[in-house]
Amino acid sequence: MGWSRRPLPFLLRGSILPSLISVRVAAHLAAVAVARNLPLPASPSRALPLSFNIMEAEADSGNGSLILIKQGAEARVFEFSFVGRRSVIKERFSKKYRHPTLDSKLTLKHLNAEARCMTKARRLGVRTPVLYAVDPVLHTLTFEYVEGSSIKDVFLVFGSHGVIEERLDNIASQIGDAIGKLHDGGLIHGDLTTSNMLLKHDTNHLVLIDFGLSFTSTLPEDKAVDLYVLERALLSMHSSCGNVMD
Repeated sequence: MGWSRRPLPFLLRGSILPSLISVRVAAHLAAVAVARNLPLPASPSRALPLSFNIMEAEADSGNGSLILIKQGAEARVFEFSFVGRRSVIKERFSKKYRHPTLDSKLTLKHLNAEARCMTKARRLGVRTPVLYAVDPVLHTLTFEYVEGSSIKDVFLVFGSHGVIEERLDNIASQIGDAIGKLHDGGLIHGDLTTSNMLLKHDTNHLVLIDFGLSFTSTLPEDKAVDLYVLERALLSMHSSCGNVMD
């Protein structure tokens, strides 16, 4: 496609986007730009038109409101309806203790890194939520909503009601396969905990989420730290579901 080599600001800076449809197209272009490592706007002052606001546009269209799912130290996660699809929005909020200019640059850098790492993981054959849109102004990522339980919750059920050996073996195999694909492709997840692994209800496929600490590396030490984080996460659950860990 001819536009794929042009900077994103060239595509979006021409005029105020007139409709929600244009907003959705712009969101799609932003997601493609991140996936293809095209440049994103350097700062909000030079960024997209004010109407490029996915959250407000969808709310105005009557598709529902934001429902807070979880809040961490770096971001808030909401359930949302995006283009008629049940979705998740991850908003990286500003840190008040940082200088505004520095904060904006760091937040945008982390936002782009997370989107690129998630996209790379999918290219490596690892199941992750589909990335729908990237908003570099509001510092949000919009994902597919994954219907499923976290591996942590699955293990807790095993601890309370007994282990299903066949299912446990399948989960362990899927975890090892996913981590192997990541590390063979030079991608470090950075937060391999059982809370960041979901088991889809309809297919029982493992889905990795939260690539906020991910980065690219081929160093054995970085891969070892990734595995160590997973080991500590599993051992910390021993008191709640020791028969699973044993």
